[in-house]
Amino acid sequence: MSVRVRFAPSPTGKLHLGNARTAIFNWLFARQLKGKFVLRIEDTDKERSSPEYEQQLKENLKWLGLSWDEGPDEGGPFAPYRQSERLEIYQHYLKKLLEQGRAYYCYCSQEELEAERKLCLAQGHPPRYSGKCRHLTETKRRRYEAEGRRPTIRFIVPDEVVEFTDLLKGKMRFYAGDIGDFVIVRSNGLPAYNFAVVIDDALMQISHVIRGEDHLANTACQILLYEALGLARPEFAHHPLLLGADRSKLSKRHGAVSVEEYRREGFLPEALFYYLATIGTGGKKEILDKEALIAQFDLSKMGRGNAVFDHKRLLWINKHFLRALPPETILDHVRPFLPADIKDRNKVEEIIALIRENIETLKGIKEFWPIFSQAELELTDEVIHILKQDEAKTVLNVFYKEFDITPQKYDEIFKKIQQKTGLKGRKLMLPLRLALTGRRSGPELHKILSFLPSQWIKARIEKALRNT
Repeated sequence: MSVRVRFAPSPTGKLHLGNARTAIFNWLFARQLKGKFVLRIEDTDKERSSPEYEQQLKENLKWLGLSWDEGPDEGGPFAPYRQSERLEIYQHYLKKLLEQGRAYYCYCSQEELEAERKLCLAQGHPPRYSGKCRHLTETKRRRYEAEGRRPTIRFIVPDEVVEFTDLLKGKMRFYAGDIGDFVIVRSNGLPAYNFAVVIDDALMQISHVIRGEDHLANTACQILLYEALGLARPEFAHHPLLLGADRSKLSKRHGAVSVEEYRREGFLPEALFYYLATIGTGGKKEILDKEALIAQFDLSKMGRGNAVFDHKRLLWINKHFLRALPPETILDHVRPFLPADIKDRNKVEEIIALIRENIETLKGIKEFWPIFSQAELELTDEVIHILKQDEAKTVLNVFYKEFDITPQKYDEIFKKIQQKTGLKGRKLMLPLRLALTGRRSGPELHKILSFLPSQWIKARIEKALRNT
């Protein structure tokens, strides 16, 4: 059987890092085994789904470097790839279950269901539906409908044990009686997740379902549906989850959690892809490109424990990729962080070459850009306070007197300042750096001096002296 995997997001929000990680695992698995990677949009939650979110999902997947062989817009042999366009297909299989007596209409209200849930918990049992609507009389059904109740449709769960072998977690065993009859069609007539996903995966000939371990309980429900519908089921692999520093599931309280947010912060797609592909998989001692990651990907060797997201580690990886990219390649990534009217490509490449060792993300260029693009800089109160110190004023005065409007040999000027003031190291360089850049750190000072026009250097020193 050929390998076919899928990534099936719901377009109800931005692409979460955890979901992006799942997409990457599926993509690597498919590419390594020369299989197909399918994108399917699960958009039956009409209230929360939107075309805008779907478009963002696709854009951010492409930004990460993921391509799909079949999907919405691209098409494929098992189209359509949006669940909202497959409703007639689900109706066919629903009719089959109802005719076989494997499903029934449930008229229970939310209040009744909540009361049942609380009773189960109070008795020390897992929450489950009692099945009291299984044997409703026609008279009772008509009465409920006359009251305006809109029924859901529930699948009758048999009293048996569900077993399957997970490719990552090994032998799994669930007692179906603990699950209870679950909803397969909502009261609005749209299919519930477990029902639609079984039909889609079977008809699209998905060979492997690779997803987070929070879906384990869903897998038991889905296997029951595969068996009831007579559909071939795929292999399952449930990978550990992505956690925050407090070891709870990664969420907004931990900070940025979407691909879009990291994209806006100036992380390179190669860096985020690599980090998500390797976190929780035993790690890699060397930074690998996509082709090497594909060659080395091994689902069976994925770590068994949940992965803790480490922002500092991601920054380190991003800095590595940032330094490895040619300036002309970085320019394509950095445009969103530069003024829109930038025309001089050579100047931009030269500035990037100067500062790339001092920034952790592409967004960092915004902090340094004014130093190299405008004659005058605004100095903060903190900078002015430092420059008012006697030693700092002495350094600036000597530099200004030694400085000539023509190109200089700055090492010679530094030596003269040292001879006249007796200062060296940080005490000598910091006042100059603050006066010329407004920052405590950055590229080497002689590189800045060599790049800046002499008139700008003189004007900035004059301004600094006026403020002291």
